[in-house]
Formats: sequence, C-alpha cells, structure tokens
Amino acid sequence: MKPRALLALPTILLLCALFVPGLVEGQAEKPTLVQAVVCEDMKDGGPLNCGVVFPVGVGKVVCYTAFDPVPRKTVIYHNWYRKDELNSRIRLVLQPPRWASYSTIQLREIDKGPWRIEVTDQEDQVLSTLRFSIT
Repeated sequence: MKPRALLALPTILLLCALFVPGLVEGQAEKPTLVQAVVCEDMKDGGPLNCGVVFPVGVGKVVCYTAFDPVPRKTVIYHNWYRKDELNSRIRLVLQPPRWASYSTIQLREIDKGPWRIEVTDQEDQVLSTLRFSIT
C-alpha cells in the first residue's frame, strides 16, 4: 500500500466522526425516544387524557413511551418515584423497527403528592423525566 493511501484512511475516518457522531459513540445503535407522556389510560394503542395532575379517584396512572427508530432489540426502564423515593422499576423490551410501550401504577390515598418517572436505558442514562402530581 502506498503512503498516500495510508494517510487517506485516517482522514476519511476523521471526517466520518465529525459528520456522523453517533457512528463513533455507538448512538446510531440506540433507539430514539419520540414521545413520553403521563396519562389516565390507553385507548387504541395510544395515550388517553394526558396531564400533570391526576385525582386519586382515576384509579391508575400510565407512562407511555414511543421510540422510532429502534435499530435493535433494546431494554429500557420506567422508574417511578414518589417524593424522590423509588417506588417501581419496570423493565420494558423494545423491538425493531419502532416500538411503543407503557407501564402503569394503581393509585391509593397514600399515593397523593409529587411523582416523577425517569425513562432510562440499560446503562441507566436518563432519556426523559416526567413530573406529575396525585391529588
């Protein structure tokens, strides 16, 4: 191989790294979160009555997340916190090419107060934080 060809290869790799950052960091392999909401229920595969304040009388609250694209089978988590204390950690599996999933909690009188849901990947990186209250 000629010395010029040896110099061209690192230049091409550097240009790829500059213009396609996900290629180097592995982000091209990660799913893209396109929607994350808290709602009262699901209907026809989508969220129903989204909001940030829910009366305990609705009986349950749903966290809905949608990803597009999903390059490969991937695990995510819905981490439900009540007053900054982890209440539930729900493991969900995403399938290519796109995927929507949800988790839910049943409400009781003692659940009143501030809540948050952290949607995380399998490396515990936070993809989204949803805040809501139960009244």
